[in-house]
Amino acid sequence: MLLAIDVGNSNIKTGLFRGKELIASWRITTRQDRSSDETGLQMVQFLQFIGFKPSDVEAVIVSSVSPGMNYTIERMINTYFQITPLFVSSSLNMELTIAYKPATSLGADRIANAVGAYTLYGGPVITVDFGTATTFGAISADGTFMGGPIAPGIRSATDALVNNAAQLHRFDFVTPKKAVANNTIEAMQAGVMYGFSGLADHIIERMKSEIGPEAKVIATGGMSDVIAGDSRYIDVVDKLLTLKGLQILYSQNS
Repeated sequence: MLLAIDVGNSNIKTGLFRGKELIASWRITTRQDRSSDETGLQMVQFLQFIGFKPSDVEAVIVSSVSPGMNYTIERMINTYFQITPLFVSSSLNMELTIAYKPATSLGADRIANAVGAYTLYGGPVITVDFGTATTFGAISADGTFMGGPIAPGIRSATDALVNNAAQLHRFDFVTPKKAVANNTIEAMQAGVMYGFSGLADHIIERMKSEIGPEAKVIATGGMSDVIAGDSRYIDVVDKLLTLKGLQILYSQNS
């Protein structure tokens, strides 16, 4: 079986695959101060909870946008799975051509999303990942990753708002019934939720005008389903797109 690990700025997402089948997935908080043993024991406990043990894992692939975590993750995999992991980079074999410059600066998660979206949904296709940052990717019909904008993430933008305004407090990420809100909580919800769906739609509209109106739009990330409900352009919500892309990348490089 394959263990696919996506190390993000906020969470470490993990998926266990038997062939192409995703058996289970889970996430833990990304913490720079967590040791390889702490991370390893958590991984083992999750596996045991779903009825598996470390020796059932035959291979590991990792995408990481947190370079400071790479040594910890690699040591954890070496120690608890006795496996040398495959780290995602632009140098891997893939059915995509990367036109991003330089290709080495393209985030591993964006590579996994692009591979997953193009393989599963065809091209042209646009990916939108609502994570710590909101990242967009454009893949042409012939499988070229053309690029795409990077915008602030919903949670990071909200944290900045709350932390810098003394009278504004944290709120649940739900879409209010109206934009003309008559209380502070709903006013913040309206600003953030309608604001980010508007941001996504405007950027997608511009991207479609450049790569073709027929491009399908695939959203992923923790807030994707909430934003998609108010979007005019998002066609599919696939919250496991990154993990699926990692499985495909491993199959292309194994």
